[in-house]
Amino acid sequence: MTTTLTGIQPTGELHLGNYAGAIRPLVRLAARPGRDTYVFVADLHALNGRPEPGVLRDRTRRMVAALLACGLDHDRVHVYRQSRVPAVAQITALLANVTSKGTLNRAHAYKALVAANAAAGRDPDHGVNMGLFSYPVLMAADILAMRAGEVPVGADQAQHREIAVEPARAFARAYGPGVLPEPQAIVPPAGGVLRGLDGRKMSKSYDNTIPLFAAPERQAALVRRVVTDSRRPEEPKDPDTCTLVALLDAFGDPAAAREVRDRYRTGGIGYGDVKALLAGQLHATLAPMRDRHEALLADPARLDAALEAGERRAGERAGETLRRMACAMGL
Repeated sequence: MTTTLTGIQPTGELHLGNYAGAIRPLVRLAARPGRDTYVFVADLHALNGRPEPGVLRDRTRRMVAALLACGLDHDRVHVYRQSRVPAVAQITALLANVTSKGTLNRAHAYKALVAANAAAGRDPDHGVNMGLFSYPVLMAADILAMRAGEVPVGADQAQHREIAVEPARAFARAYGPGVLPEPQAIVPPAGGVLRGLDGRKMSKSYDNTIPLFAAPERQAALVRRVVTDSRRPEEPKDPDTCTLVALLDAFGDPAAAREVRDRYRTGGIGYGDVKALLAGQLHATLAPMRDRHEALLADPARLDAALEAGERRAGERAGETLRRMACAMGL
């Protein structure tokens, strides 16, 4: 049985890019035979942003409901809250003793903040707390606690797996091999990045997203804002550079997407017509997931039962890893 692990921060609404680039590939991966999949909501990592406690709790539960609604709800997928598996924090403390400061210095988030401080003429460590600086140790603990064999990561996130491997190797050098297996990164094929309303990568930081579970009317209004060029309906267009076509490819009926591509090349269809088609296709594709999401949020007992099962399974696995590490370290 291959153990697959991934996590997501409860930072707000999931958008179409999150689903197409990360969640849908994970759902397909988890459905393959011979896999045991652990998916955690990283509420401990989220504390670096100091969210209001009530907001954090609400976002965490909504994220859990979203993951289950998207298809991560069968018996070989274990969804849990990071903070509800105490062994993860304990493993973080043990890994801190074998993780070099140089490894933490190379982490992207820390380097980016230091660079921003330098550009602004501030002290290099201005605004850096230990949660941010040492977050790679917690991230390594997330992965190593479940003895994950596979870690799905984006093309720009391969460092996540690398940072988990370094403490595992350092632990093996200090206390012997075989306790912490090294995970392998799974990077999705090129093209997994979805463009947003302005043509850039769909991202909350660009404010160009279409929320996954928004009402159809809101999604349609956002689709109407997708930036296009000024070509008239009768003019040929390049489907490979159009955000509308990319969204149709990701969420529409394949036959409808092919027809739009053909009509782009020959002329005879306007952007307004494509936007209306896309809005309808989004509604048809996403309505079942939206309904499941709303049903889960309306049934707290059902959501709690799913979390209890996932957290019990994750706690057992992380507890066994902690026991192995403690024994090797003489604790």
